[in-house]
Amino acid sequence: MKQVKSYEEFLSCKIDKQKVYLLLYKAGSQTSECAFTNIAHAAKQVAAIHLFYADVTVVKDIHIQYNVTSAPALLEFEKGKFMNLIKGCNDTQYYKALFENAIYLAAVSNTTNQKRVTVYSTPTCTWCNTLKAYLRKHHIPFTDIDVSKDQRMADELVKRSGQMGVPQTDINGEIIVGFNQTRINQLLGIKSN
Repeated sequence: MKQVKSYEEFLSCKIDKQKVYLLLYKAGSQTSECAFTNIAHAAKQVAAIHLFYADVTVVKDIHIQYNVTSAPALLEFEKGKFMNLIKGCNDTQYYKALFENAIYLAAVSNTTNQKRVTVYSTPTCTWCNTLKAYLRKHHIPFTDIDVSKDQRMADELVKRSGQMGVPQTDINGEIIVGFNQTRINQLLGIKSN
């Protein structure tokens, strides 16, 4: 984890890499300290993560750039573009899985022309977990966005699909509502057993 002290310093850190994370936290806040500690532990378990942090009580110009109104918030960037916001404190295993998935996606994208797959889910959704397990079984890399922790993404999803339920899967711009295995197989070229 590398500390940044301004928006300009963050931009100078070559955030155009495949995946970059930035933790905005508030020193002294119990929830922020929880997020900082758990993210630091997860980062030690996963090599090659580009992870930065900034204390919003000191750094006043980063959160404004990304419309972040509360801390802690873990911002996810892909090739320099702001992609996702994860609020609050999650356990170390959650962050570890997030970082491992990013490394897996980077490795796959460097070797093949995979379709871009994003799953919008919640942790308590049984069909969401079934869908993600199905994609992993077939070695399909995907980005998982927890809409229960990201209201902006939840609102955007409703605008795009007209549906509030999860799971929803975006495969190269086509939204699939629910676990429609037949359509997923068609779009991803998965041969059904």
